[in-house]
Amino acid sequence: MLYCESLTQYQRWKTRPVAIGKLPLGGDNPIRVQSMTTTDTRDTEATVAQSIRLFEAGSEYVRITAPSKRDAENLARIKSKLAEAGYDLPLIADIHFTPNAAEIAAGIVEKVRVNPGNYADKKKFETHDYSDEAYAAELERIKKKFLPLVRLCKAKGTAMRIGTNHGSLSDRIMSRYGDTPLGMVESAMEFLRICEEEDFHDIVLSMKASNPQVMVQAYRLLVKTMKENGMNYPLHLGVTEAGDGEDARIKSAMGIGALMEDGLGDTIRVSLTEKPEAEIPVAGELVKRYTERAGHEAIEAIDTLPYDPYSYRRRESRKAGNIGAGQVPVVVADMQDTDMDNPLLLKTIGYHYDLLLDKWQIRDNAADYIFTGDRTPQFALPGTLRVIVNARAWKPGVKGIFPLYEAADYMQRSQRPSPLNFVLATIHDLQRDFLDEIKKDPSAVLVLRSDNRAAMPEMRRAFIRLMEENISVPVLIRREYPDESPEQFTLFSATDAGALLLDGMGDGLWLKAGHADAEKINNVAFGILQAARTRITKTEYISCPSCGRTLFDLEETTANIRKATRHLKGVKIGIMGCIVNGPGEMADADYGYVGSGPGKITLYKGQEVIKRNIPEDQALEELIALIRANGDWVDAGDL
Repeated sequence: MLYCESLTQYQRWKTRPVAIGKLPLGGDNPIRVQSMTTTDTRDTEATVAQSIRLFEAGSEYVRITAPSKRDAENLARIKSKLAEAGYDLPLIADIHFTPNAAEIAAGIVEKVRVNPGNYADKKKFETHDYSDEAYAAELERIKKKFLPLVRLCKAKGTAMRIGTNHGSLSDRIMSRYGDTPLGMVESAMEFLRICEEEDFHDIVLSMKASNPQVMVQAYRLLVKTMKENGMNYPLHLGVTEAGDGEDARIKSAMGIGALMEDGLGDTIRVSLTEKPEAEIPVAGELVKRYTERAGHEAIEAIDTLPYDPYSYRRRESRKAGNIGAGQVPVVVADMQDTDMDNPLLLKTIGYHYDLLLDKWQIRDNAADYIFTGDRTPQFALPGTLRVIVNARAWKPGVKGIFPLYEAADYMQRSQRPSPLNFVLATIHDLQRDFLDEIKKDPSAVLVLRSDNRAAMPEMRRAFIRLMEENISVPVLIRREYPDESPEQFTLFSATDAGALLLDGMGDGLWLKAGHADAEKINNVAFGILQAARTRITKTEYISCPSCGRTLFDLEETTANIRKATRHLKGVKIGIMGCIVNGPGEMADADYGYVGSGPGKITLYKGQEVIKRNIPEDQALEELIALIRANGDWVDAGDL
């Protein structure tokens, strides 16, 4: 049983409708957009003002943290003030650790969110060897703590989100299932079974992680599990702690978009370490894309999958030069409309030419190939950069320059003297004679493209055909976005290419955009590879989007930490506003910077506390010292 209705025909999974105030969720209702306030919940005026800004920006639900009874009680004043101002849209209370706060909130707002990892459970990063009897006793303990909220929500008509987070799985779940998508699903299912025993069904589920791959696998496994149990609860989609800027948009679009491509998702929240209003247009662009998806060009159905959609394994491909065979995916920069007489233009794709030293400086995110159409560069290239030209312009004997054939032209060539032959094709070209030819041609690199409105599923179907035929030709994913804005290009390319990469498909990226410059396109390509964790070229930041629990200025702090550490290639730094979101929520970060009190920071190495309650004005230097002490620091000038 698959995790969606179809892998080739866009069709939303029909979930049961859930009443959430005046805006029901799931069923035939539109995909809803939501966000969360960042103000102190006890500051009524500030929370009301920010909620209004979110509603005005297009947020259909607004979530407000309620970490204590006093916070939960103040939700009534916030709701009343919003009603006086003419805003009667649903509010959601976000609960961690505190059942009595949840029970207060359930009588005030339209929906409460609980995290099964910390609502009635504890996380001390300890491993226990539970017998079946001991595990059953733990479940009974949890049930007793959770039942009052379930019964109250049922009586009041209050909806509930059971929101699992990858980083906050309880010690009990971790001990039995490990740090896995299966553990995430089972964490939610334990609470869901209690709800069903009470005949309470106004439930929404989520499986959030900062790693898009883990997030996608967990949601898929959740849907599969629900289908096997005759359930169809709505899904809240999100990549948690995505960070800020372009990287956060790429990670969010990759995780959320990969699921929406398969018809999953009833509401989404894009978590950015920015003003909460900035989340709404990003979410809106993602949702809008799928309101126009039905009726796309038909794609051949898939009966069985030759790969496991619930775990990662890269598709096996043979080696063709520096492409395929487990090598990091390459990036092709499309520069056919660029002046090939000016070497300084290569700076936009990672190559800086120093005129005084007559030397190239090459960044980590330097493109591997440039495509120049019918022309060849008129200057000496850096040694690591290779060139692709149209086959009609290619001349044998020139080192580092390779031809690009159309599929039909490739088939007509009896001889192909180039050591690498790039072949541009769509799924429609993958006919028997063509497949036989590329299968036996060790020089071939397939450049796969699609003009289908459902481009990702069509390209996935092409990869599956290659797998079915046991054809190991390396494949570059080529996508063009001629009319999209720069923001749309970022989001849509991250979805289309990222969804394939998350399933192990693709040996490189070739992106083109009509309204984005070469530097933007190159940065997005490398950002997609980084988010898919297939090619690491920079520091990764896992930062929460802030809320009323945050104990410092998250935006400013994240910017300062990024400025000081952005040269640390491959290092993952978690920046968390409070103990709720750290250390657990930063999951697989190498280092953690966590608010532990007003003006106080606690530093972590992995999930181990290294130094507590550092004054905020000293914390960045202490973080650098910690990274240095563990051998992960290099001075920027040494790079």
